[in-house]
Amino acid sequence: MKIIHIDSLEIPELAPYARLTEGQLLNRLHPEEGLFICESEKVIRVALEHGVEPVSFLCEEKFLSQVEALLSPSTSHLTPCQVPVYTGERSVLASLTGYELSRGMLCAMRRPKQLSVGAVCEGARRVAVMDSVVNSTNTGAIFRAAAALGVDALLLTRTCCDPLNRRACRVSMGTVFQIPWTWLDHYGQLKELGFKTVALALTDRSVSIDDPVLKTPEKLAIIMGTEGDGLSDSVLQQCDYVAKIPMYRGVDSLNVAAAASVAFYELLK
Repeated sequence: MKIIHIDSLEIPELAPYARLTEGQLLNRLHPEEGLFICESEKVIRVALEHGVEPVSFLCEEKFLSQVEALLSPSTSHLTPCQVPVYTGERSVLASLTGYELSRGMLCAMRRPKQLSVGAVCEGARRVAVMDSVVNSTNTGAIFRAAAALGVDALLLTRTCCDPLNRRACRVSMGTVFQIPWTWLDHYGQLKELGFKTVALALTDRSVSIDDPVLKTPEKLAIIMGTEGDGLSDSVLQQCDYVAKIPMYRGVDSLNVAAAASVAFYELLK
């Protein structure tokens, strides 16, 4: 491997790990040059298995053997000598914010090419839509639930948290690389593709999540809104159905990730 020993995080090549913000990594002006940081051996492995390109690794020496295994032909199409691996003492790496959560290994990766809504939804019968979900933990948890419970694809409004946010990737356990997703610019795109839409919200016209009418559409998009405020009136007016999860003991709602899990299970049975 191309191993580079470091005693400081100040070298320019380590800027993605040490100095660039999530917004700077995203590089909205030149998205083809965008990067993201992936952490933990398990999540990095899933990314590599799904063709995501590594730019470099940063790890403690004791994890070098794991990096070498990740760069084996069975996991990555790149040879180990093509990817620089920066390594140093734990005391140096521990100065990185959040390093204690990385399980000893970080990887800077190129952002995959963004697909169109039509390409992501091709052949899909059940998709999920996140509207203004801004919390990275909720984003990762919804991806994990969607992948586990059989959702075909995920769409996100531009006001959502980036699914390739470092924490969202980790919480998703790598499912952000397993389930197709892209950005949704307007709900008319779903209509054009033949989807009926069901919003998760408490309104006067909400039906129970287990109402048989929700099982009838051939293609259904399940829409969930931002933490706290939920979906806007304008979005609710555009939806074909509105559904609620029955509650007890005076509880009015669930966390958006928990509600999404219940809805996915019920509507995909």
